[in-house]
Amino acid sequence: MKVSAVETQPVVVQLDQPIGSALGQIAKFGCILVTVRTDGGVTGENLIFTLNDRRTAVLRQMVDELADVAVGQDAGHVAGFWARAWKDINFLGHKGVPVAGISAIDGALWDVLGKTAGLPLYRVLGGAQDRVPAYHSGGLWLSRSVDELVEEAQGFVAQGFRAMKMRLGLPNSADDIARVKAVRDAIGPDVKLMADANQGLTEAQAIRLGRRLEAFGLTWFEEPLPAWDLDGLARVAAALDTPIASGETEYTRYGFRRMLELRSADILMPDLQRVGGVSEFMRVGHMAESHDIAVSSHLFPETSLQVLGALSNATFLEYMPWFSRLYNEALEFRDGAALVPERPGWGFTFNRDYIAHLSR
Repeated sequence: MKVSAVETQPVVVQLDQPIGSALGQIAKFGCILVTVRTDGGVTGENLIFTLNDRRTAVLRQMVDELADVAVGQDAGHVAGFWARAWKDINFLGHKGVPVAGISAIDGALWDVLGKTAGLPLYRVLGGAQDRVPAYHSGGLWLSRSVDELVEEAQGFVAQGFRAMKMRLGLPNSADDIARVKAVRDAIGPDVKLMADANQGLTEAQAIRLGRRLEAFGLTWFEEPLPAWDLDGLARVAAALDTPIASGETEYTRYGFRRMLELRSADILMPDLQRVGGVSEFMRVGHMAESHDIAVSSHLFPETSLQVLGALSNATFLEYMPWFSRLYNEALEFRDGAALVPERPGWGFTFNRDYIAHLSR
């Protein structure tokens, strides 16, 4: 069965209300919906996106330009596609938009493979667990007041979540501490709490703040430093008792290999869009396992769930429901864990009727 076409469709997904983090305000997303068609009639789907619909056309063009690396080739030879695409982007570089383009097609090809086999991807990839602990990441933003944080955190607990993440990064670190304390007091000691600085601190600030945060028993302190400062991040990780989570802005196995060499993080967080798709997520996951390091996911809960289900060192699924309305199927949760669907491929398919009404 060969790939007959790679199609892209840009859509804009609006948030119900803007949200704020140390990265700035987010109001909408430019999504590229990718469909791989085969001469056997099986189709695979995937998506990638941009914040605030910025540079979406560039991202789409990259996917379209890589289509010729896949069309006419065996749809089941996903590793062959990846190797050809990796060589093809050499002149442009092996980070950024070129890798996101590879990720988009790679994920759609894996969806084809799962559907062809009649198996969910986590089983195709080896299978490790049929449920993954999930943390709610769709709230507790920097733009929320303390009262709003408390109400939202208690709401997540009422929904059955046993873990959640809040954002840090206010000019006065004392305000960050007060917000963390308020949330911890609201949810009690048994619900896991993560805190994300969204790369907004210096090394000294991260160590000072991190030491003060240790009183609240955080599950992890996420991305305290800019993504490029792996050496500084390693020093922060060494200085703190709280585990450091990072890697959502890292590219391919080579970036994560350096993180492991430096011991920059205690939990690696590959992002399906930036790491290089399913193929590279699995390589990073197994490499982390060889160092006894856990992995979590970044965004894309519907698709990340399948790769986490294939890794025995997967620890948490990030539940961020930004794109959930794009799918026909809904995530299922039980006792604070997301259930890996047994449907073929991703187990999630695009809701074309809903998508047809989105603006572009």
